Amino acid sequence: MITTRKLLITGSSGLIGSEVSVYFDAQGWQIHGVDNNQRAVFFGAAGDTRWNQRRLEASLQRFQHNELDIRDRGGVLKLLRDVRPDAIVHAAAQPSHDRAAAIPFDDFDTNAVGTLNLLEAARQVCPAAPFVHMSTNKVYGDRPNSIPLRELETRWDYADPQYSNGIPESFSIDQSKHSLFGASKVAADVMVQEYGRYFGMPTCALRGGCLTGPNHTGVELHGFLSFLVRCNLEGREYRVFGYKGKQVRDNIHSQDVARFIHEFIRSPRCGEVYNIGGGRPNSCSILEAFKIAEKYSGKPMRYSYVDENRIGDHICYYSDLSKMREHYPAWDITVSLDETVRQIVDAWRRRLGNEQAI
Repeated sequence: MITTRKLLITGSSGLIGSEVSVYFDAQGWQIHGVDNNQRAVFFGAAGDTRWNQRRLEASLQRFQHNELDIRDRGGVLKLLRDVRPDAIVHAAAQPSHDRAAAIPFDDFDTNAVGTLNLLEAARQVCPAAPFVHMSTNKVYGDRPNSIPLRELETRWDYADPQYSNGIPESFSIDQSKHSLFGASKVAADVMVQEYGRYFGMPTCALRGGCLTGPNHTGVELHGFLSFLVRCNLEGREYRVFGYKGKQVRDNIHSQDVARFIHEFIRSPRCGEVYNIGGGRPNSCSILEAFKIAEKYSGKPMRYSYVDENRIGDHICYYSDLSKMREHYPAWDITVSLDETVRQIVDAWRRRLGNEQAI
């Protein structure tokens, strides 16, 4: 008898959680989503993800929603005992380094303690189940800003050839300013590694760059490309914070994130870390992102400039994908930056059209 494999996904109504749900449902897995729409608490009505939850419940054959806060230690343990998943993808988080300063306890309890709750429950219930944690490149703090840069017409770039392919996993996370969000994610990241190394559990931390896609509920404090596209379509002013608008991010489509997660689950390792982003080819500055958005929307970008950068913000960051490709040669980037933006434009057009129709 063939037994359906079970995947537990926290933050299932968010960008990565929903994309992973869709991907693994198509692979025949039973999906147990965990979400309590905390993004709406963090960011207000603009961050509400119930629409995505309803989409998953309506469109997926094997999806079950679980209304649970990962800070509820007893609730997390009970759910894992009930489900006994074959793999866990932990994508729930307080995701904004700006917002964290205003809600430090909520931030740390969600990002650090919530992760520990899941890890310990997994150790007690299903220690052999691969555990994938969505970490962040903010674990490197502002240390990437110490790399010599050269200023080009529309972007900053690394002047040191050592980083011509981007930031590797060996880059130090110590002695730098992280923001409180970055610090809480460091705690979670290191704990994920430790459960792998100390207890021999198959764990990995994926240090994401700009993870994006058409199902992102972007807001000003989190969701760079999605929020930028929404502002463009609505004719709203987008605020650029410092660095002349030339700050660089690498963007990876959520579909390619889901594909890598599948590769890791197929062949897991203990206590690994990977810098998961779009790499240099999928990188862009804010100024460059404006041009791509305008190309697919047909609308001019309205923006203002604030001559003050966000605390701990990276001037230039793109991921070195060498380690990911070496460990999992069947994986690579499949969705280009242009195609990603085109999909985000189309998705926001549909969503905003539906809102106006209501």
